Amino acid sequence: MGLVLMDDRDLRRVGVLAEVLCGSRTTASAADLLGITTRQTRRLLERMRHDGAGALAHRSRGRTPNNVTPPALREHVLTLVRTQYAGFGPTLASEKLVERDGVQVSRETLRKWMRDDGIWLTRSQRKSFHQSRIRRERFGELVQIDGSEHRWFGPDRPSCTLLVFIDDATSRLMTLLFVPSESTDSYFEALELYLEAYGRPTAFYSDKHSIFRVAKTDAVGGQTLTQFGRALAELNVEMMCANSSQAKGRVERANRTLQDRLVKELALEGLTTMDQANAFLPGFVARFNAKFSVPPARPSRGRASTARHGVIDSARHPVPS
Repeated sequence: MGLVLMDDRDLRRVGVLAEVLCGSRTTASAADLLGITTRQTRRLLERMRHDGAGALAHRSRGRTPNNVTPPALREHVLTLVRTQYAGFGPTLASEKLVERDGVQVSRETLRKWMRDDGIWLTRSQRKSFHQSRIRRERFGELVQIDGSEHRWFGPDRPSCTLLVFIDDATSRLMTLLFVPSESTDSYFEALELYLEAYGRPTAFYSDKHSIFRVAKTDAVGGQTLTQFGRALAELNVEMMCANSSQAKGRVERANRTLQDRLVKELALEGLTTMDQANAFLPGFVARFNAKFSVPPARPSRGRASTARHGVIDSARHPVPS
């Protein structure tokens, strides 16, 4: 039979079954001691009588499993990840391998390969961000808004700003819009897109940018609301300002994800202008929300009534008194 590799379990079985064969132990006692059925014990005894103790070793030991991944496929996948999907996480990389290369590899298998190859860090090796504030319970109750300045079209392209509106209850991206920079007009443009699609929310939550908040209490004319704030007041939508970036963590985390995931998708599609990217965004948002949004705690909406026509236009272009 040649050399047979046996582990501790196999050696223990040999010793117990040998006692049965020499008459010092019953079959029932052996089955109880080995933790197997009497029927299985008889099978092992028959195998040992005919082929010796080596026949008790598992018959698949030393054989290549049927479901093993061919080394050539593993190397091919890792080469694609290094060359075409550098910096991609296992989830996004596995999606793109299927969509663009027709290669089906599970996310967790790819994660293990990337980790073993040194091109992916485990969760414990990466910085974790603590989410302290509880979500609002209803869709539309609170919408976090922010502008994310970044080199969205690659390191050799000028930076621009992505305006992000995200629902606090569901983490659902509501409105995305590429603009040259954060400005009152650009936020009005994004606001119009939001209102046309979803109606009025209960409140918007932003940082303390001068677009949203009058910083000086002695402002000229005694104004306590910005132009954007006055429009929201006319719409009966509350404007709330966070004291820190951590306080609006939902949109901050979305920005980090977009600066990773969206940048790579834009590069894969070869998009290099804001107009091209804005045309691409609706499909991206739908895929993003299908993967990352969560159901609200309560199914009812925070507010769904439509905006009154003319309020935003009058706020953007006030008539001089």
